[in-house]
Parts: sequence; structure tokens; C-alpha cells
Amino acid sequence: MRERSEMILADLVQIRAEQKPDHDVLTFEHLSLDGDATPDEVRTFAELTTNGNRLAAALIERGMERGDRFALMMRNHPEFVEAMIAASITGCVFVPIDPRTKGEKLAYMLRNGGCHGVVCADYALREIVSAQQENADIAWILALESGEGKDLLPLSEARGVASLAEVLSKSASTVDVRLEDPNDPLQIIYTSGTTGDPKGVVFPNARFGGYAAVGLIAGYQPDERPYTGLSLTHGNAQAVTLGPSLAMSLRGVFSRKFTKSKLWEVCRTRGCTSFSLLGGMATAIYSEPRKPDDGDNPVRRVMSAGMPAAIWESFAERFQVEIFEWYGAIEGGLAFNPGGKGPMGSFGKPAPGLEMKVLDENDQECPAGVQGEICSRPADGSGASVEYHENPSASEKKTRGGWLRSGDIGHTDAEGWFFFDYRKGGGIRHNGDFVNISFVEKAIAEVPSVTDVFIYGVEAASGSPGEKDVIAAIVPTDAASFSPAAVFEACREALESNFVPSYLQVVDEIPKTASEKPQERFLLVSFSPDADNVFTERS
Repeated sequence: MRERSEMILADLVQIRAEQKPDHDVLTFEHLSLDGDATPDEVRTFAELTTNGNRLAAALIERGMERGDRFALMMRNHPEFVEAMIAASITGCVFVPIDPRTKGEKLAYMLRNGGCHGVVCADYALREIVSAQQENADIAWILALESGEGKDLLPLSEARGVASLAEVLSKSASTVDVRLEDPNDPLQIIYTSGTTGDPKGVVFPNARFGGYAAVGLIAGYQPDERPYTGLSLTHGNAQAVTLGPSLAMSLRGVFSRKFTKSKLWEVCRTRGCTSFSLLGGMATAIYSEPRKPDDGDNPVRRVMSAGMPAAIWESFAERFQVEIFEWYGAIEGGLAFNPGGKGPMGSFGKPAPGLEMKVLDENDQECPAGVQGEICSRPADGSGASVEYHENPSASEKKTRGGWLRSGDIGHTDAEGWFFFDYRKGGGIRHNGDFVNISFVEKAIAEVPSVTDVFIYGVEAASGSPGEKDVIAAIVPTDAASFSPAAVFEACREALESNFVPSYLQVVDEIPKTASEKPQERFLLVSFSPDADNVFTERS
């Protein structure tokens, strides 16, 4: 008989349900969703076990075998986690997809992932049904009727669609866990596809089980209440909030999606002691109007992946939090800088058991202060490994020479602390200088009329090789009264001349991925120096 292992999600939840059946481990809050008009959705370990089993039975009823794949496409609902558990019980593999994904990209991910079915929410159903026409292998759809959105497709109007609520309301026989080993795959997470078709990274059950270590590294206390608004379709929310909550019996809190305007209210009313964010989110939060009670909150630490150095100290002081900076990618690699240990701006030093170096083009280690590619591998010298789904050539390229190639350019200091500088091929050089984006974003975020900002570059109008003009994409608090001149004046006062944006691109919102990473390509498509929403200092 197979021994249970806490490295397997299905086993972990079942073991915790036996130990603490009534522990309210997960809360999906409604304050940011509807102002508390409806109660939060809370799940105990016992409820997760029951619902995971019922959904597992439904997967088997639909002919799903070990290793078969299905797509999981919804925001942060409790049913998302229950579908994860069902995949682990049945030995199936789920493919998490950002529910905003549409058209050919969605069709490609379903096709490339070899999905036989889909678990989704009603706001994604219309796109799923459209993509199903190009993916004959999709034999079934289980849909959650959330009522959250516009132009929702009724379940009755879609072929082969069943109600997820009905499945979860019916009793089912206990399904034995069909996994044989923690290294059996649990999920395939696709990259953003910024340089081509998205690549699917195959995650074994053991890697999710290893997320418990993130909570230990971060110093989560027994009374920790971690919070996130990042999508569970992204590795960050699973690693920093969900995994540690389940493994350490914490009380995690989730929002449907990131909310900067209600973030602190959620933390105060739900007693959240930590929350996670990615670089662009920090600037968005920082750009919110200052309030006298900014520092009056229960948050002890912010789990940050990309805190801009320019606002690091100000952010921590204003909100009275400790910044725990860390670095990683869905392919692997992990480093961290606990608050007060390393220099501000550094993402830290490699985690135990991992070797990390900054390498030049000849795979030689760069001296302190010299930029190169951030690479990592196991500390025992064995080669790094990545499995891209049905893409062995990409896997081999990513781990050339035994090193995991991050594609990020960085450097170390004399004490061995690592710093991220820019994405390979994504630096902005303007008039001979590399622009420190965080300084520009800080200067603009502090302008009262700005509610969000993202800096990117376009080919320089001068035509100088390797040069880019600086664009500030700005979401104003009030478009009607927005003053471009005030923004340029603030930049001139706070920045060196080469850092001052060439253009201000005023937009309704900055398009972002599920991990809140700004999507530069959409801004580029809509950018034109002559557009009505684009301003220069001469405008």
C-alpha cells in the first residue's frame, strides 16, 4: 500500500483534515468584490477534502485517466483550489489559464496542453466555447456560475457544459489517490509568451509540496494570515500564500484579483499579517493618495518580488512594514533578502541548496559590479533541469551547460548580494545612459494626479543604434483635469535629464498579466507620437 506523503497535495489536505477538520484555512474575501454585500467564502480542511473528492469523482466519471490534462480557468475562487486537489487525487494534470486569455492564445494553450476538458467560471465560458470549436479533444466543461461580469453566457446555451455547483452539491464515493509518486506531474503553468508562443512548465506534485519551505524561509508565525490578490494561475500566489497556508495550517486570505484601492482595508478587516506583491504593484500602491492612517495596519511584512529600489525605504516607512524581497521564476531559481539583512535594492542571496552566479557570455563569473546573466543550479554541482511541455529543445536551451538561464541581467556587490538590473534585451538606454526605471516611476507616482504608471521604451526618434526614447504610460486620477505639464515639471525636479520621459501616454488602464506584470506590447501597439493621448513637453 502506498504511503501518504505531504509532498502530494491530495495527501497533505487529507492529513490536515484529520488533524484539524474545522480549521478555516482559506478565506476568499468579498470586501474588495462587492463591499461585503455577501459573506466571504471560507473553506475548512474538511470542506476542501469533501469538495476535492466530489470533483475528483466527476473527473473520473468523465473518463479522465492518470496523466490526462484539463484546463482550469477562473479567478481566485475556492473552487480553483478544490480543482487542484481533484487533479492530485486522480493523478490528472491541470493547466491553469489566466481567465482574461482570449482568441488564438487561448486556443493554442488548450491545444498545446492537450486538454480533454475545462473547469472554468461563467465569465470565461464564452471564450472557452469559441476555442472549443478549434479543439475537438475538449469533451466536457464544468462551469461555475459566479454572476461576476457582463455578457455572461448561460450554461444552458453551451454544448457539453455542466454546472460545477451541482457536482459539488452531490455526495460521491471516496476516490483513492491515484498518484504513485510525488514526482508525478500536477500542473503545467504557461509562461507569458512575450517572445513567442507560451511555453508550458511541467510542475510535479513535489514542487507544490515544497512551497511549505517558502513559509519557513519567510518566517511565517503560527498566527500568520498571509494575503494575496495575485492570481492562482500564477506561481507566486501558490508559493507564497496557498502552499504555506495548507502546509502550516495558517489562515490564508485571497481576493478575486489585485486591488490597490482596497488592499489596506482588506488587511485591516481580515487581520492580514503579510501580503505578496510584484514590482509594478508596489508602484501602484505607492501612488495612492497618502492617508494619515497608512501605517496603522496589522501587516508585519510584505513579500515582494521586485520592490523598486527608489521607493523601498519610503514604502516601508510610510506603511510601517518590513520588506522581504525575493527572486524566482516558474522554471526555478530562488534567492531572498530578509528585511534588515541585506542592502535595499538587492533581491538577496541564493536559498540553501542552490548556487547562483552572474555569468558573462562565455559562462565566466562576472566580478562584483559587472553585469551579466543571473544563472543558478543545485549547490551540489548537478545540472539544473526544466521540463517544458512537448518542447525539449527549449528545455535544453534554458539549461545549457547545466545552468538555469534566467534571461535576467544583474550584478553582485562586494559582499555577494545579488541585484536585478533589467530583463535581457529589455533595458532602456537613453542618450548613452541606462535609465533606472524605478526612479522615474517613483517621481511620477508621487504626482497627486497619477494613480498608476509604467515606464517602457520605443526605438529612438533619433535613430541612434541601441537607443530608446522613454515613455511613461500613465493612468490619471481624473482624465479631464490631468496636467501633463505638472508631470514633466515633477520629473525635471526629481530626475537627471536623461531619465525624463520623452512622452507621456495617458491610458484608462495599464494592461497586465495574471501576475500583474505590465504588458508592454499592448501599449506599444496603441502608441503613436501624434496620438491625442500622447504628450511631450512641447505639447
